[in-house]
Amino acid sequence: MNYEHIERLATFLRYWALRMSTKAGSGHPSSGLSAADLMATLWTTTFRFDFKNPDNPNNDRLIFSKGHATPLYYGLFAAAGAIKPEELDNYRQFESVLEGHPTPRFRFTEAATGSLGQGLSIGVGIALALRAKLRTQNSVLSTKNLQLTTHNSQPHVYVLLGDGEMAEGSTWEAIGIASKYKLINLVAILDVNRLGQSEETMLGWDLGSYQRRFEAFGWNTVVIDGHNFSQITQSFKDSKLQRGKGKPFVIIAKTVKGKGISVLENEHGWHGKPLTQEQFDQSIKELGKVDFEFRVNVRKPEFSQRTLLLKSPKTLKSLKKLDYKKGEEIAPRKAYGKALARIGEVYPNLVSLDADVKNSTYSEIFKEKFPDRFFEMYIAEQNMVGSAVGFARMGFIPFVSTFACFLTRAFDQIRMAAISGANIKFCGSHAGVSIGEDGPSQMGLEDLVMFRTINGSVVLYPADAVATEKLVEEMAKLKGISYIRTTRPPTPVIYGNEEKFEIGGSKVHLTKNQEPRTKNPENRTKNRKKSSITSSKSKVIIVAAGITLYEALVAQEELGKKGIEATVVDCYSIKPIDEKTLLNLTQQGPTQRPIVITVEDHWFEGGLGDAVLNVFACPSKPWQSGADDPKVRVYKLAVSKMPRSGKPEELLRYEGIDAHSIVKKAMEVVTR
Repeated sequence: MNYEHIERLATFLRYWALRMSTKAGSGHPSSGLSAADLMATLWTTTFRFDFKNPDNPNNDRLIFSKGHATPLYYGLFAAAGAIKPEELDNYRQFESVLEGHPTPRFRFTEAATGSLGQGLSIGVGIALALRAKLRTQNSVLSTKNLQLTTHNSQPHVYVLLGDGEMAEGSTWEAIGIASKYKLINLVAILDVNRLGQSEETMLGWDLGSYQRRFEAFGWNTVVIDGHNFSQITQSFKDSKLQRGKGKPFVIIAKTVKGKGISVLENEHGWHGKPLTQEQFDQSIKELGKVDFEFRVNVRKPEFSQRTLLLKSPKTLKSLKKLDYKKGEEIAPRKAYGKALARIGEVYPNLVSLDADVKNSTYSEIFKEKFPDRFFEMYIAEQNMVGSAVGFARMGFIPFVSTFACFLTRAFDQIRMAAISGANIKFCGSHAGVSIGEDGPSQMGLEDLVMFRTINGSVVLYPADAVATEKLVEEMAKLKGISYIRTTRPPTPVIYGNEEKFEIGGSKVHLTKNQEPRTKNPENRTKNRKKSSITSSKSKVIIVAAGITLYEALVAQEELGKKGIEATVVDCYSIKPIDEKTLLNLTQQGPTQRPIVITVEDHWFEGGLGDAVLNVFACPSKPWQSGADDPKVRVYKLAVSKMPRSGKPEELLRYEGIDAHSIVKKAMEVVTR
C-alpha cells in the first residue's frame, strides 16, 4: 500500500496544529503532534462519515477524550472540507466555535470533553445506543433491535485516549462495562506519548502493562508503533476482523509527544504551551512541503437512513391515569419507578440506567416491563453519567438513578453533560437524614446545591406519590439536565390524582381559617404557577419540600392552636422556584414585615433556603410595586449537625427540622 497520501495528511495536520496554537498564543500542539499519524490513518482508510448529515445514525463516531488536542481535532475536519482552513485561524477566539476543548458549539462534536477520563464513557453510551436500530414502521424498541451483530456496516465508535487519563478511575469503569456488554463496535486508540503535564505518566512507555490490563478486563488488544503507517493501517483492519470474538478493541500505540518538531519532540515542559513565532517559523521548515490545498475524501456510510434514530411520542393522551388514594402511604422512590414504567409506553426512546440499586430506587419496575431498555451500570456512577451523555447524543432520553449521595462523585461528569447540552434526567433517592438508620454516609445532603449550580438545570423535590409521578412526566418533556429527589420512607398521599404539577410552580396549603380564592371550598391547595393567593391574616409563611412538607403541615396545625396562622408552601420546584407566589404571599402591607421560615432535609448551605433567599435578595420580576424591597424576614431551618444512625423522627428532631422545631422557631420570631 502506498502511504504517501496518509503522510501528506499527517503533515497538513501538524502544520495547522502549530499554526493554530501559535496564532492563538495558547493551546496544546505537542499533544496533537503525537496522535497525528494515528488520526490521519483513521481518517484516510477507515472512518465513515456523512459531513452533510452529522446525525446520520450510520455514521462512525469520533471522540477526542484527550480533548486538549483540539489543534489536531479541528484540522481533521478542515482536511475533510467540512470547515474552511481559514476558520482555523480563529481558534480559541471568542466569536469562534473552535474552542480550546471540544464542545457541541462545533457541530461535529459528539460531546464536550477536556475534563480527562470521560470520553470512553461517552463512547460506551453511543456504542450501546447504536445497537438500537430504527424499526421501519414505528420507533418502538424490541429485543431483536438490541442483539449483537457482526455486520461490517454497523457504525463504529472511535475514542482517542491519552495515556495520562489512564490514571482516572472513570476510564477503567468504562473499560469494564464495555467488556460486560461486549461492545464490538467500540475501538479505543490509546496514544502513549509518555509525557504528562508535569512529569512522565505513571507507566511511561510500558506498553506491555497497558496491554495486560486491557486484556484482563476482557478487551482485544494490539500494540503498535504509532508512527508506522503500515502498523496503524493493519491495526484498524484488525479492529474490524476481531469483532466476531465479541470483545471491544484497543490499539495501544507508542508515540512521541511533539513528533516531527525538534524543539518539542519528547521534551518536558511543553504541555499546553505554544511555540513563539520564531520557533514556529523554524519548525515549519522541518515539516517540509505542506500541501495547503490537500483534502481527504472521507467515505460516507455504506447505507443511509434518512429518518431520525428515534421519534418523539406523538401524544401523551394514552398515558394511564393515576389511581392513588389520599392517605395511603407510598414511598416517593417507588412512585418514581412506577412513573418510569408508565411513561415508558409512550416514550420509546426512554432508557433507564441504574448503579446496582434498582431495588432501592425502584427502577427495577421499569426493567421488568422494558428489559431491553434498562442498563445495569453497576457501582460506577461516573461512567454511568458519561454513558448517559452518549445515549442522549443518539436521541435517547436517559433516566439515571442511584442514591443521591453517590451522584456527588459524578459531579464532574454532570457539569460536563451540561456543557454538552445533554438531555439527561437524574433521580437521587435516599436523600436527607430521613433515611434513618443507615447513617450519614448514605444520606444525600449536598444534592440540591449540586444540581442547582448546573447551568439551565431543573431541580424538583416532590412530597408524595402523585407529585412524584406527575413531575417525572414533566421531566420527560424537558430538554437538558433535570433532577428529582425522592424520599426513602413512605409518605401519605395528600394530592388528588388529577392535581397538576408544573415546572416552576408550587402548592399553597392554607389553614382552615383562611379562605382561598377558589370555587371549590374543599380544595385547600392551588397550583401557584397560575394563581396569586395571599392572606393578610397569615403571620408566618413556612416553605418546605419533600419530607419536611409533612412536618410543616403538622406545625401549621399546632401554630393555629396557639393563635398563629401559618401558610405552608410546598416548594416542589426548587429550580426554577415560584418567585411570583413567594413575593405575593409576603406583600401584605407597607408596615408589616412578613416572616418566612424555610425548612429542608439538606445541609444549611445552598439548598431550598438559599433558593428562597435569592427570591427576596433580587427578585427577577417585580410582580407588584415595591417587590424589589419586600423587607422580608427569612429564617432557615436545615441540617446543621453531623447526622448519625437513628430513626427518621429522631434525626429530624436532632437537626431541628421537625414540626416541633418549626413551631418553636415560629413562636420565637413572631414575638420579636
